[in-house]
Amino acid sequence: MHEFSLLHDLLEKIEVVAEENGSDQVIGVKVRLGALAHISPSHLREHFDHAVVGTVAEGARLDIEELKDEHDPHAQEIILDSIEVAEM
Repeated sequence: MHEFSLLHDLLEKIEVVAEENGSDQVIGVKVRLGALAHISPSHLREHFDHAVVGTVAEGARLDIEELKDEHDPHAQEIILDSIEVAEM
């Protein structure tokens, strides 16, 4: 269930940014995966693909940067780095 919580928070942020940019379609998402996030990039991608069905991010490309610093204050997080939205 930890993955669900992480993806739920991430998806909320994505939807807010898309709305702020006046777009109803997200083309790409770039995240930084903390060293202690307890989820692998492949597992994150799988959960992302399921979580975005029916949302503005459905079909969006997901780019993941893995962070290695276990002492980083965000080491347990998935950090939204940027999103690419479709122009209206």
